Amino acid sequence: MKKISVLIADQHATSISLENEFLFELKNIAAKQNISLNKLVTKIDSARETENLSSALRVYVLQYYKNELLAPKRTADEHNNRDDFQAS
Repeated sequence: MKKISVLIADQHATSISLENEFLFELKNIAAKQNISLNKLVTKIDSARETENLSSALRVYVLQYYKNELLAPKRTADEHNNRDDFQAS
């Protein structure tokens, strides 16, 4: 577990506690999106539906990678559906 300080919306400093693995992946996601960790946390904070920011960050990481894993399947399914439509 690691505790770090972040700045939300460039004005509100807070600390979050996350397992090293979640923090590592959160930083990777921010890098993939070409944004700072603070901006990613701000984005997640503004959309969260739970009181606990650390929990919201964990759920975001999980959902991000679930979506990434399903993306190739969705693309293949969409392609197959288009082929079926065009063949009719």
